[in-house]
Amino acid sequence: MGIDPGVANTGFGVVRVAGGQMSAVDGGVIEAPPDRPIETRLARIHSELEKLIAWHEPAAVALEDLYFGRNARSAIAVGQARGVAMLAAAQRRVPCFDYTPQAVKLAVCGSGSAAKRQVQQMVGTLLGLPHPPQSDHAADALAVAICHGGQARHARAVAASERPPVGVG
Repeated sequence: MGIDPGVANTGFGVVRVAGGQMSAVDGGVIEAPPDRPIETRLARIHSELEKLIAWHEPAAVALEDLYFGRNARSAIAVGQARGVAMLAAAQRRVPCFDYTPQAVKLAVCGSGSAAKRQVQQMVGTLLGLPHPPQSDHAADALAVAICHGGQARHARAVAASERPPVGVG
């Protein structure tokens, strides 16, 4: 499960990895109205993610790492949304993994500086969707899930190559 944390819009995307293929299972956006107090918005994000994690039972939760731009206030708010997402995962004993925006773009588009529209297009292509996700938050969450799926697949392949062949020893 990939998560693109945000206080107003938290994207989520669930990807299944089987036999070297990735497919989209679910994706969307948890909206938290900006006119509500921050604690109410964070509670909504946590509650919705709790439900999604319980429903999908992901093997892992991958989050887009915090990007510090010029606005420290929004970075802190995104950090709070990341925190409630990690809490929801931890409560179900689901491990969390972090990926920088550049690593996600590189994994999905082949370039760490890809534009949002390019990420949306490639997510649709990689997952065999009839059209790219409309929401860039959902597309980013699916991209994070794709990035993690590729990393996990690579780690399993490396681990398997380090085991001695059966019957040797």
